[in-house]
Amino acid sequence: MAESERESMEYDVVIVGAGPAGLSAAIRLKQLDADIQVVVLEKGSEVGAHILSGAVLDPCGLDALIPDWKAKGAPLNTPVKKDNFYMLGQAGKLRIPNFPMPPLMSNHGNYIVSMGNVCRWMAEQAEELGVEIFPGMACSELVYGDNGEVRGVVAGEFGKNADGSQGPNYEPGMELLGKYVFLSEGVRGSLSKEVIGKYDLSQGREPQKFGLGMKEIWEIDPEKHSEGTVTHTMGWPLNANAGGGSFIYHLENNQVYVGFVVHLNYKNPHLYPYMEFQRFKHHPMVAELLKGGKRVAYGARAISEGGYQSMPKAVFPGGALLGCSVGMVNVPRIKGNHNAMLSGKSAAEVAYAAIQAGRSGDELSDYEAAIHSGPIAKDLKKVRNVKPLWSKWGLMASLTLGGFDMWTNTLFGVSLFGTLKHGKNDAECTGKAADYAPIDYPKPDGTLSFDRLTNVSFAATNHEESQPCHLQLKDPSLPISVNLPEFNEPAQRYCPAGVYEVIQEEGKEARFVVNFQNCVHCKTCDIKDPSQNITWAVPQGGDGPNYPNM
Repeated sequence: MAESERESMEYDVVIVGAGPAGLSAAIRLKQLDADIQVVVLEKGSEVGAHILSGAVLDPCGLDALIPDWKAKGAPLNTPVKKDNFYMLGQAGKLRIPNFPMPPLMSNHGNYIVSMGNVCRWMAEQAEELGVEIFPGMACSELVYGDNGEVRGVVAGEFGKNADGSQGPNYEPGMELLGKYVFLSEGVRGSLSKEVIGKYDLSQGREPQKFGLGMKEIWEIDPEKHSEGTVTHTMGWPLNANAGGGSFIYHLENNQVYVGFVVHLNYKNPHLYPYMEFQRFKHHPMVAELLKGGKRVAYGARAISEGGYQSMPKAVFPGGALLGCSVGMVNVPRIKGNHNAMLSGKSAAEVAYAAIQAGRSGDELSDYEAAIHSGPIAKDLKKVRNVKPLWSKWGLMASLTLGGFDMWTNTLFGVSLFGTLKHGKNDAECTGKAADYAPIDYPKPDGTLSFDRLTNVSFAATNHEESQPCHLQLKDPSLPISVNLPEFNEPAQRYCPAGVYEVIQEEGKEARFVVNFQNCVHCKTCDIKDPSQNITWAVPQGGDGPNYPNM
């Protein structure tokens, strides 16, 4: 595609992704200068359509960005009133007391929120300040300048045929060019992955680690509802098979968020994260809560879990990575939205100063410095060893040694462990099928637990079927020739939306089928495939899940 065939528009700052990080950057830029030209491009059909998070929100990021957020009607309606931690066995539970936990683990002052609705509200604040926001505009390519810097993005390309050729209604999209480009795509964004590789931004850093978070919204019996209650569990059903745990958050309107996280460094390729989630809901504590209720929404999303030592360099020639594109989740707190907001605010301030100084297209090194000297580093450094302790020595070590490490970091600013390493990435952690026992999962009962395809319908995901598949196989033969005999093709199980199937018909060779229409954009396949054969790319704009209030 020759550049001359695309129209282009110039801005001061181009922002990819209308999540908490991107919107915070846009708002802060306009707070600094009403005349600065800012555009936010969002691949979802509307702002919030692709936002999925727990979420208990620490409001410190919002406090810094919009101090009068309460007066402006931010949808933080449910303050946390009660914190519960449980270790689960198959039939029972053990309460973990709150008092031994370091203060950072307390949810006092935090809010149970829908981050989708928080982002919708933030988009309104941004537009009132003059930010241009274009939903349904997937950014499919980066535009590079003459000196190898990121110059902009291509957005809004529509109408390709399944084979990649131009269909009768083809639209080439536009080039949106900026003095700086911010990538705030969330976890494992396709453009972020490209710049991390191109500029070797992970050099000297630990591999990023990930979890798969799955979530349902339930409407439950009002007599069982306890607004403001936050519950986290560990142990059953995962036990020694994988790291992870659950969350149950009681928000307003007799609704609860029921979520389950599986760390993607699990070894047993027979593990089926979605079915672990469904089995969890049959624990007596959870089943009693949900009995008589109904599930009203479902979704899934990868979570960055590597922490401080896994964050790539956040700047590159012409732009910056924000929020979960860097990986700013505090794993024991299960929170990253506050850091995403702080990163957007910081990047905006540094970019504004650079533009005022007449600069463009260079590295915003002051933003990288701010990440590692400011509140984001202060939040993440204290907990940097919890995840590697869990990965190396299991749950109990994480609770005891990780808790001790958080206390020494909190009280004295030091760790007796130093900074532990993660070692392998999550794909490399996958073991051979022959070395592990298959896991027998009970069939979903259709009341508490559901099959994947039924649940995916509650994500309202949709993809135009005539377009090219956005889940690209580097070698189409590998799933059957390598992954099936060596790993029992784990894509059949790790995908929480039933995208990947191995079809074995009598008398015929096995076939690998990609049902990309089901995709909820979680990115797990891009992360966990043991052959690293799957690349997640953006489908055309507006396609994917349509989450109402995740």
